[in-house]
Amino acid sequence: MEIINTSAQYEAVIAECKKVFLDKMKDYGTAWRILRPSSITDQIFIKASRIRHIQQQGTQKIAEGIRSEFLGIANYAVMALIQLELQSSLDFSIPAEKAEALYTHYFKQAKALMEDKNHDYDEAWRSMRISSLDDIILMKLLRIKQIEDNEGKTIASEGLDANYFDIINYAVFALIQLSNNNK
Repeated sequence: MEIINTSAQYEAVIAECKKVFLDKMKDYGTAWRILRPSSITDQIFIKASRIRHIQQQGTQKIAEGIRSEFLGIANYAVMALIQLELQSSLDFSIPAEKAEALYTHYFKQAKALMEDKNHDYDEAWRSMRISSLDDIILMKLLRIKQIEDNEGKTIASEGLDANYFDIINYAVFALIQLSNNNK
């Protein structure tokens, strides 16, 4: 029987996401810093919607597949958390080292949250379909949009950051599932 090491699988996905993030930062710098958190929410929504469309239609015309979209979702969610922290700054460029440190900080927080929830939920996500993981991401995005429309105010719900952390984790779960399906 194969022993499943979620922490190692999560770390492998983080490494893959971070490589994409750093490579794109070499190409584009921190141009993403110009985006408001709501614009990042919309970028994530576009990616999650594309995944759903591909799953429902069974075809695609652009070579980038579902895996790259989940990578993008995870990275954009980390960017959103960075923007929430730095949004009052008028300086849209930040040193690459600072961007990488913030990226690492938020992914570590997401992993710690995943570990806590995995303890309580006994890794129930492993029984979920990838389409359900995408649907939950879309639901979280609709929640975020409503919170943004309410100017960040909530009455009984978690805030923006909690939803972005959940999106990171659901995207990582999907990436793990996709890796497992290819073995």
